[in-house]
Amino acid sequence: MNEDESLRRYGLRPSSADLPQIGQVLLAEAERDQQDQDTELMKLCCLQLFNAGQLSDALVIWRAKESSFDAHCSIDVQLLCGAGLAATKAHLEADGSADAADALRYLLECEATGDFDGFSAAEQSRWRADYYLT
Repeated sequence: MNEDESLRRYGLRPSSADLPQIGQVLLAEAERDQQDQDTELMKLCCLQLFNAGQLSDALVIWRAKESSFDAHCSIDVQLLCGAGLAATKAHLEADGSADAADALRYLLECEATGDFDGFSAAEQSRWRADYYLT
């Protein structure tokens, strides 16, 4: 699957029934060697999961982001926060896993540098949709 196929099949706001498949596509790409990853497809999958706003997807997106240098640079940290910044931080803190602690630490560092100033999941979704649909 590539970015265009995913966009045609699932759109930017996929049904809840499609979310597991999107997560599988994302994690399959994350497991590839860096030179074989399709970071554009990964970024779209992250946006699709972000738009669903499920806290459980924050770590899926984090694992994809951390799968390679290119993925880390391509997948914006804001995409972890489809359920909102405060809810995502609380979820990661409560999770207790090493991945969640790393994600929370990075999120807090990014927040401290201003990466979340004026953050709104709805606004993020809107301007990212403009990118894909125009």
